[in-house]
Amino acid sequence: MHRNARQAAILDIISKMDVETQEELCAELSKLNFNVTQATISRDIKDLHLYKVAGTTKKYKYAYIENDGDAVTNKMRNLFRECVQNINYANNIIVIKTLRGNGSTAGTFVDSLQYLEIIGTVAGDDTVLIVVDSNEDAAEVADRLKEYIK
Repeated sequence: MHRNARQAAILDIISKMDVETQEELCAELSKLNFNVTQATISRDIKDLHLYKVAGTTKKYKYAYIENDGDAVTNKMRNLFRECVQNINYANNIIVIKTLRGNGSTAGTFVDSLQYLEIIGTVAGDDTVLIVVDSNEDAAEVADRLKEYIK
């Protein structure tokens, strides 16, 4: 079967159940007669821009963040609000602490905002480091980001 059909099946699966690992996704696809390897699943996850977020029935699950142009969707806002623990800044650096495994989700959200004051972001497992163009802008950008977690 073709890649598009398989990727559509992946999106359908993760919308209906919590899938924590690539192996679980392989097993679910196998039930739908998709014979795939873990390497193929890994490429599909990258192509589909899937992220791991805190799950309800499992510790983590794959999720899809819809990106419609430059707009920040409600789903992205909700994911950001649910995974961020705190936002602090010192000089021209902002640090966002997230739940374990959600740094890249928060980093993607920050990048999607396209704030002109942000020079760059780096996301780790549970932290996002944001470099801003000035100390004054760091305070303002941190305050704007905090609005999303209220």
